[in-house]
Amino acid sequence: MTQPAATLLGVIAILLWGSLALLTTLTGRIPPFQLTAMTFSIAALIAIGKWIVLRQSPQKILRQPWRVWLVGIGGLFGYHFFYFTALKKAPAAEASLISYLWPLLLVLFSGLLPGEKLRWFHIAGAGIAFLGAATLFVQHSFELGNAASLGYMAALVCAFIWSGYSVLSRGFREVPSDIIGGFCAATAILALICHRLTELLVWPIEGATWVAIVALGAGPVGFAFFAWDVGMKRGDIRLLGVLSYVAPALSTVLLIGFGQAVPSWTIVIGCILIVGGASLAALDKLKII
Repeated sequence: MTQPAATLLGVIAILLWGSLALLTTLTGRIPPFQLTAMTFSIAALIAIGKWIVLRQSPQKILRQPWRVWLVGIGGLFGYHFFYFTALKKAPAAEASLISYLWPLLLVLFSGLLPGEKLRWFHIAGAGIAFLGAATLFVQHSFELGNAASLGYMAALVCAFIWSGYSVLSRGFREVPSDIIGGFCAATAILALICHRLTELLVWPIEGATWVAIVALGAGPVGFAFFAWDVGMKRGDIRLLGVLSYVAPALSTVLLIGFGQAVPSWTIVIGCILIVGGASLAALDKLKII
């Protein structure tokens, strides 16, 4: 697969993640670890269905070195575990913002990869886009206190986990992206264990809730991770890092469009900064320099 095609798949993953917040709100009162277990189970079942239809060998796909499994499960389950911990301990907006340091960290870490050259406009673009995300997430000062501090720390761990997972995926180019199905299955099992230990079961009743759950499992939690894996392994990792800030901007726009959020000038400014930062990071792709 060519780099532009792989980068495009990475962009599709980012766009799908833009619908994550809206679809999650449509799932109602389902606890986070239960929702994680349900949606990742759907993603795993879709992957298994693909293996059956295409007559692929699950044994061949899943027989990978322990390092691959450690990075994959650590990335998918580790990120969600610490993200939900952060949301429980700290205000949601501030915790989300800190976790969204991951695209900036991804851009910086990409400079350590062989053959990747990090230039000033990549760093500047990521920084500007992060400022844009800050205007979307934070409308007031950070809450202080022991519980909130633990939440902020967990959110920071999120950022390092996902950026680290994404960059390390580059080193497993020969591992087929179908392995994501195995990661999803393992994440679903671990999330189910966390759910049984910390949450009460809330069974969906309305059909619309089930539609939202299936949509999450097929899109932002399903295909998006497969597409992101391809993008990280064969696409422009620096550009995808900056473009990742499109996800919170798109998420905010969708929430406003469906009446789940109120429009404001700060949102407009945030979106402008994100688009401007992404454009700056893409200067070499646009042949401007």
